[in-house]
Amino acid sequence: MSYDIMIVGVGGQGTILASNILGEACVTEGRSVRGAETHGMAQRGGSVECSVRIDGRFGPLIDPGSADLLLSFDLLEALRYRHFLKPIGRVVTNTAIITPTPVFTQQLPMPSPAECLARLAPFRPLAIDAGALAREAGSELAQNVVLIGAASHLLPLSPESLLAAIERSVPPKTIELNRRAFELGRAAGT
Repeated sequence: MSYDIMIVGVGGQGTILASNILGEACVTEGRSVRGAETHGMAQRGGSVECSVRIDGRFGPLIDPGSADLLLSFDLLEALRYRHFLKPIGRVVTNTAIITPTPVFTQQLPMPSPAECLARLAPFRPLAIDAGALAREAGSELAQNVVLIGAASHLLPLSPESLLAAIERSVPPKTIELNRRAFELGRAAGT
């Protein structure tokens, strides 16, 4: 039985690195993993989605209504991709909202964080301020690792495998910082 994860955000947030970390943790544990990413306009602040299928027998793409976990780096992206979750799926999300360019330029209405969380309520969202925890760890750029730490309680992977994967996936000079980010996220996810 596969465990399917959608990782979503906007360009530059580290969604692809997060996907690679999960894949690397699967390799560490000797588990089958399949993944795919879509990042068309990512460099212009566009949406990025990655799918990771742990122990899956078929292709890497996750069908709507079948994901076990939605790992979102932005509340609006969580709303945009919630249809991928199965009814008992879970959401782990950052509390941040990045205003989409069309909303800003056209001065369109946008839901508040509270409204976003209310719409995500059926999926029992775990919402954390990943930015604050990443800054506490030493760099705003570690938000993706904070979110992996928060989601680690829901993932079918050991914390040790995830930490080993992080250490192999980030630049050597940032290993300690990312280790702290993972542990802070993990504490926030309990």
